[in-house]
Amino acid sequence: MSTITLPWFRLPALLPGLALAAAVAMLALGIAGLPSLAALHLAPLTLAILIGMAIGNVAGPRLPAAAPGLAAAQRHLLRAGVVAYGFRLDAHDIDGIGSGALLVAMLIVASTLALGTWFGRRWLGLDRDSALLTAAGSAICGAAAVLAVERCLRADSAKVAMAVGTVVLFGTTSLLLYPLLPALLDLTPRQFGIYTGATVHEVAQVVAIGQALGPEVADSAVVVKLVRVLMLVPVLVVIGRLGIRDDPGKARAAAFPWFVVAFAAVVAINSLLPLSVAFREAMQLLCTLLLATAMAALGMNTRFAALRAVGSRPLWLALLLFAWLTVGGYVLVRLLA
Repeated sequence: MSTITLPWFRLPALLPGLALAAAVAMLALGIAGLPSLAALHLAPLTLAILIGMAIGNVAGPRLPAAAPGLAAAQRHLLRAGVVAYGFRLDAHDIDGIGSGALLVAMLIVASTLALGTWFGRRWLGLDRDSALLTAAGSAICGAAAVLAVERCLRADSAKVAMAVGTVVLFGTTSLLLYPLLPALLDLTPRQFGIYTGATVHEVAQVVAIGQALGPEVADSAVVVKLVRVLMLVPVLVVIGRLGIRDDPGKARAAAFPWFVVAFAAVVAINSLLPLSVAFREAMQLLCTLLLATAMAALGMNTRFAALRAVGSRPLWLALLLFAWLTVGGYVLVRLLA
């Protein structure tokens, strides 16, 4: 008879790694708030994985005691962070943007996932996990989506880090490019907000671009982005079930992601109950800290040698998806919104 091991019952063995990952996450949160770095709009998640990778590659061989806690942070704190992410979403946020904007968001997610998986596997020769991770980061909500999809696939850390790296690269490119586009594109502020929310990788990047361009752009952009984030639920369910069907050997690892049900329940609670602003802000901070801790652990478990072994093909795939989001997203907004 098999036994179920609950990692939190091994807390003493986990403490060194958990404490180290949490310390890196707190450092990332502090650095992200520095005025000197504000113009770069580097999200805490991005900084956490970068700092973690630096520590892991410099001191990794000397951190064996931290390994169990880092593994627990990367897996279990991720689930908790995704659940807490639900407090960012409210059903009423969708009101007022119109059915066309909702359709644009859904088409962007579906088409980016389909294009990324098909092109990545057929033309670039990527394995399924690399293609899906890279596509999910572009299609839904950046690094958080990559980490959530990793839980369904149990993908190699190097592949996850490569997918996150593409989000960092092209999300940062969006931060620099999008504020220049209103003068070139024939879009109203509302339409440009929909375009931004439907095509930019990270929530933080969407907020930064929207704030730079005015409240009307920001309001539409954030709502549409949250619709994309909400689609993380059905996407994870589909990927989880496909993982079982395509690879019977992963059936146990890719079992139904029950944390997604908790995520949906949190969104429903946030929509139906009169939660205070202070509570919601606290939950959003907790979400960021949990995900940043998971990212720090992921970074410390990643080695540059393994990244080099993955190759540059995910980068070419991410470039294609960035081009699709930028050009195809504009066409969809003009046609539907």
